[in-house]
Amino acid sequence: MTQSSPIGRVSVRGAEIDTDLSPLTVTDDDADAIVAVGEAGVERAALADADTPILAVDADDGRHGATRDGLAAAAAALADGAYRSVTHTILGVAVGGERVDRAVFDATLMTSEPARISEYAVTASGERLFDVRADGVVVSTPLGSAGYGRAAGGPVVTPGAGLSVVPVSPFSTRANPWVVPGPLSLTVERDEGAVSLFVDGEERRRVGTDEPVEIAAVGEFTCLRPLVE
Repeated sequence: MTQSSPIGRVSVRGAEIDTDLSPLTVTDDDADAIVAVGEAGVERAALADADTPILAVDADDGRHGATRDGLAAAAAALADGAYRSVTHTILGVAVGGERVDRAVFDATLMTSEPARISEYAVTASGERLFDVRADGVVVSTPLGSAGYGRAAGGPVVTPGAGLSVVPVSPFSTRANPWVVPGPLSLTVERDEGAVSLFVDGEERRRVGTDEPVEIAAVGEFTCLRPLVE
């Protein structure tokens, strides 16, 4: 195995931690890496500091970074250069050609009112992949695929393998999740209630029928995966 360059200085973003990060030095300037805690911390770090690698903590089950319980061991591994660098995708989300936001984890269309089902269509590379009656549809990056997408019945996707597209509580039991390379487009074909667009868990705006939501890779960032026994 090729040894990576040891990490010496890190900055911490997101939720507070009470773990001693020795032998790493915690600093606000000239950090070799960012320790980003929680999904909000990872999102902010990825969008603001795309050139600085990130140790994602408690952003999923630890497969792309570390958990709080394993943070001390992860810090020691980074200091020893015992880690892999993995590239993750940043998604651009637009509605009707107008950029709305960027996503690190997922973008979701969801019927706003409980017990209301809408019909959604998914198109990729000009080909209509499927339409489905469901509560919503979630599109996840590989980093986000272990979160809400998996809870909705989707697969956990390996970095670089594509985007997970999963119907949420579909009316038909024959509805299947897909993994597609992107870019792709989601359309509300019919709504029985208002439909909202969520980006990384935050509601951004309402989406009307036949108003395309375009999702495509617009950037990338690096996560550090510690090699801990």
